[in-house]
Amino acid sequence: MTENRVRIGIVGAGIFGAMHLKAFSQLARDGKCDLVGFVARRKEQREQREAEFGVPGFTTLAEMIERASPNAITVVTPDNAHREFVLEAAACGIHSLSEKPLDTTEQGCREMIDACASAGVFLQVDFHKRYDPDHQAAQKAVRGGRIGSPLYGNVHMEDRIEVPTQWVKSWAGQTSPAWFLGVHFYDLARWILGSEPKRVYATGFKERLKNDFGLDAYDCINARVDFENGATISFDTSWILPQGFEAIVNQGIRLVGTLGMFEVDSQDRGTISCIDGEGMRTYNNNFYREYTDKDGSVSYAGYGIESILDFVYNVRYVLENGAGSAPHGVWAGGFDGLQATRMALAAHESIETGRAVDL
Repeated sequence: MTENRVRIGIVGAGIFGAMHLKAFSQLARDGKCDLVGFVARRKEQREQREAEFGVPGFTTLAEMIERASPNAITVVTPDNAHREFVLEAAACGIHSLSEKPLDTTEQGCREMIDACASAGVFLQVDFHKRYDPDHQAAQKAVRGGRIGSPLYGNVHMEDRIEVPTQWVKSWAGQTSPAWFLGVHFYDLARWILGSEPKRVYATGFKERLKNDFGLDAYDCINARVDFENGATISFDTSWILPQGFEAIVNQGIRLVGTLGMFEVDSQDRGTISCIDGEGMRTYNNNFYREYTDKDGSVSYAGYGIESILDFVYNVRYVLENGAGSAPHGVWAGGFDGLQATRMALAAHESIETGRAVDL
């Protein structure tokens, strides 16, 4: 092991934790990092992932740190359970990648940012939509002035109802469409515009999930955000699309300026199928795809994988250039996570008060 070798551990081994395990297993196989283990509290899940990926599972982060000595971790736990692990890692001098949102409180975000800064460790937030090449094209066009002064736009991100009722049923009431979905595009719009949010007005409804599934969770949250550069963006987020919808996620962004517009249909990339017994399907291969490389191994690509892999390259840059060094790239840091959280908090406050909230 060289001094600058990244030794990565993962906290969380659920549906998206498996994405992290795939990404780092691939990098480890290619000799670009060491995947030293993962944390999963449930024995059945831990044993399943150990057999699937051939790396040791631990019951706590403390155990993984003591026995496997990671110098970087990724946190892939429920929305409100990122803070404790990032703080624990920072106290041990360990770099962190947190899944979004960074935290569901402003105070928690600031504690994480301050702890990592004080410890001289790198903090990244996995806002993977920045890594979509079509979103990068939109950012380049808008920042380059090609659509003139941004005036308005709209975003939609909608999940099929299986997400709150099956995937995250045990903690659906502790999150919302704003936290689980909205922060993706809150960050993306802010990044594309290069401007900070200044006012949020939102509405939200609880009907389908509450009445039909007994979940005290919002069906949808619809937020209008005014940015400092004068642009106004509407964000429609929900997770109650019918089970028969053609994709798990329906999403897109449209921005209009004084000289033009830019639109990305982030769900329908033009690939469809209709198979007996399966119905219509669309595929977002930009997000995730599998392929066989030259030696016959299964490899993974797409912006959902690339945003995770980028953490290793960023940590390696910091290890080589010293604490406080800032790698170039599209990655999101602690302040970006804080701003997305502030927007989500303002949306919830606006729903509760019926008033616009100034940031």
